[in-house]
Amino acid sequence: MLELEHGFRVVDVHARLEPDEERRPREGIGDPEGLEREMHQAGVVRAVAAPGQRDDGYLKANNAVARMSVGRPLVAFARINGARNPGESAGSRLRNLAASRKGHHTSPEDVEQYAYDDRFAGFTLHPAKDGLPDDEVLDELSETGKPLLVHGGTTFPPEAVERALLDHDFPVIIGHFGAHPLQRDLMHEAIDLLDRHDDCYLDTSTVRYRDPLERAIMEHPDRVLFGSGAPSVHPNVAVMEILTLDVPEDAMKKVFSKNPGRVVEELAP
Repeated sequence: MLELEHGFRVVDVHARLEPDEERRPREGIGDPEGLEREMHQAGVVRAVAAPGQRDDGYLKANNAVARMSVGRPLVAFARINGARNPGESAGSRLRNLAASRKGHHTSPEDVEQYAYDDRFAGFTLHPAKDGLPDDEVLDELSETGKPLLVHGGTTFPPEAVERALLDHDFPVIIGHFGAHPLQRDLMHEAIDLLDRHDDCYLDTSTVRYRDPLERAIMEHPDRVLFGSGAPSVHPNVAVMEILTLDVPEDAMKKVFSKNPGRVVEELAP
């Protein structure tokens, strides 16, 4: 893919690394060299990276991503999980009453260790795949004050994000505008959250519709952060989607660099 030419400093809050070569769907997908190469092609100077899904906990995978990030333009986020079901059905609520943390689930002590280890700048959570942490873990996240990137979507829509996370004292970045896969109504519900919660942000990863992107940037220019969704999406494509929006250049600068750098300090110039 040709290198993009643009005059913006671009940083990325949403990329994935796969430490285990055997788990990569094909050669070059999810490895640090491939991600760094694609970032360079797109003019992305720095990116947040976290591991892919695991069923047996994330301690080893998080540490591997942190090691891979050293000496590269990557900022490691620790992926966390929990025993609670993210669903809102009566059955889910009943199961959550009896849910208890197992050995492979993230504990408050894990969060404390990650937070005060210089290798990790924040956390990422995929409730549909990894469950929700319990209140003790969320309280420890509040103590750290570090940002949490949460994958939003049909299984964990914006209203669930609001109910479970937005009354805690840490920045919450909702991935995919809270709407994976491409649920336009959920995108607008996520934008509405920005009116009610000052520490809530949206990342642009895999958002394909112009109207919610332009609406969010024009109504809340300080709350939208660029995310590529690499390696599922090439950063070139993600950057171009922002460059072709009908928004002021200053707003693009905020999305590409100023806003991410304010929420994730390690992404700042």
